[in-house]
Amino acid sequence: MLGNIGPLEIIVVLIIALIVFGPKRLPELGSSLGKGIREFRSTVTGEKDDDDEEVKAIGSTKPVTTPVEQPADPEVVRDKNS
Repeated sequence: MLGNIGPLEIIVVLIIALIVFGPKRLPELGSSLGKGIREFRSTVTGEKDDDDEEVKAIGSTKPVTTPVEQPADPEVVRDKNS
């Protein structure tokens, strides 16, 4: 069935896409579709290993720490219910 797609059908699909999305959005859609296909291919073939880069990016950030408030009298420990 897919072997019967000719140039006329492709032109009709492109005209419908132009009407639906408008001329301003078509280049954005094309570039995002191309990036998605490129990323999918590289993931499937294993050409690019992004896991190492993500770990480095996550590990390079400085952890956020907040100071813990010390009780006034460390010997007295009170329960919240009392």
